Amino acid sequence: MDVTELPKLYTIFNGCALLHIILGLTMIKLGHKKPHIVSMVIALLFSTAFLGCYLYYHFHAGHVKFAGTGLSRPIYFTVLFTHIPLAILSLPLIIMTVLPGLKSRFDKHKRMAKWTVPVWLYVSVTGIIVYLMCYVWYGPPIRA
Repeated sequence: MDVTELPKLYTIFNGCALLHIILGLTMIKLGHKKPHIVSMVIALLFSTAFLGCYLYYHFHAGHVKFAGTGLSRPIYFTVLFTHIPLAILSLPLIIMTVLPGLKSRFDKHKRMAKWTVPVWLYVSVTGIIVYLMCYVWYGPPIRA
């Protein structure tokens, strides 16, 4: 696999994580704890695979510039500039949500999940949008 193919792969991982976050959230709302745990573990695994591929890609491909023009640019950069800080924030939030769950501190787990889930969902959705805008709709990006 060529490094230029990694954005498609890591976006697939991101989409799979998104589906499992939604499934896990649905399962816990229905009171199905074991399927919730399974879905969330799978979401974590896909998110970890995403992050590894993402970091590897940007280490080897370097910085890429958005190729879109006109109105697409402010839209892209608005999405990107909301996505980036929340993506950075999501990792400690996820850790602070998972650890109490592992320790059977479900009160703290639930309290943290109320913050983590919306951020994780937003980051996953906007990550897919960033990929589509940068690599599909207006791409390929310009290598800097």
